[in-house]
Amino acid sequence: MNGLGIVAALVAESRPLGIASRRGAEPATLADGTQLIVSGVGPAAAAVGARRLLAAGARALLSWGLAGGLDPSLEAGALVLPREVISPEGRMFPTSPAWRERVSEALATRHGVRCGRLLTCREPLSSTAAKALAFRQTGAVAADMESSAVAEVAAAGRVPFLVIRAIVDTAQEDVPEVALSATRAGEDGPRFDRLLATLARRPGELPALVRLASRYRAASRALAAVAVSGALAREVSRELSRTVCL
Repeated sequence: MNGLGIVAALVAESRPLGIASRRGAEPATLADGTQLIVSGVGPAAAAVGARRLLAAGARALLSWGLAGGLDPSLEAGALVLPREVISPEGRMFPTSPAWRERVSEALATRHGVRCGRLLTCREPLSSTAAKALAFRQTGAVAADMESSAVAEVAAAGRVPFLVIRAIVDTAQEDVPEVALSATRAGEDGPRFDRLLATLARRPGELPALVRLASRYRAASRALAAVAVSGALAREVSRELSRTVCL
């Protein structure tokens, strides 16, 4: 093991890393020695996953996956490595500066990276109005549903913490109800029976769902670019060496 533990909410989010692990299982070990756990959606599930990684020997935690854009300048597929994470209660958690900067530099030759703040929410921000309000109130460039919980576990365990998120839905796009219905808090993947049932009731949302699928492919390609870069395992080793020296 290289000391890195990654929390991904969904099996689909974990696939660019090269392996999928079911929610509730023990952490899986990737080819480069990274430990991965698929926690399920939401802060409570992510906190459980993060604690399991620490119990399994992880010495640094990374929150990984998809996010919704709040900054109107962010397009689908943009990578966000935030400097700070804001919890649903308004608490601020910094990410590890040196680790973040090195990973950002390693990725810059392959993909653009944004920093700023990331907002963690208990429920999805599905409308453009809700996203605009969150952007004005917090200044966060993107939102997810897990990162602050992982940050809190990392802070309690006194281990380095980082976030890598790829934008799916932008600030200018509403998330269709048919997509929201497919995944609920605590689940590790979409339920296609619920998706189809909702689509049958709301057939007019099919074009928006098709657009969202295209955005999802762009975000997945961005996460895959991070995974194949080798920066995660390489830079966490440097971060842990630096932490030991301090």
